[in-house]
Amino acid sequence: MSATEISPFCPLFQRGMEVIGRRWTGAIVRALMTGSRRFNELADTVPGISDRLLSERLKELEAEDIVERSVVPSTPVRVDYQLTAKGRELMPVFEALAAWAERWVVLPAAAE
Repeated sequence: MSATEISPFCPLFQRGMEVIGRRWTGAIVRALMTGSRRFNELADTVPGISDRLLSERLKELEAEDIVERSVVPSTPVRVDYQLTAKGRELMPVFEALAAWAERWVVLPAAAE
């Protein structure tokens, strides 16, 4: 898409950015790109996220049909989260963003 084909504003693009651009959402989706994970595995994978916020973001991603929650009846009950087909279609977007970040983003010294 060239600059002449891009409109100055697109409500679909804006909504997409709002969905995946919320704090921690990208990290959760990235963690699920490697496969199904349990809640505690996600909490361990995404440093600094609280259980409350992780739960909230997972519910939002479920409502957007990006993540699906599977309950495995066992003792104790096992709950797994994985990307849906819609969520997996985000993978090239995240890979492109990761490549851009590798090239251009500089972390503060304390975060390295």
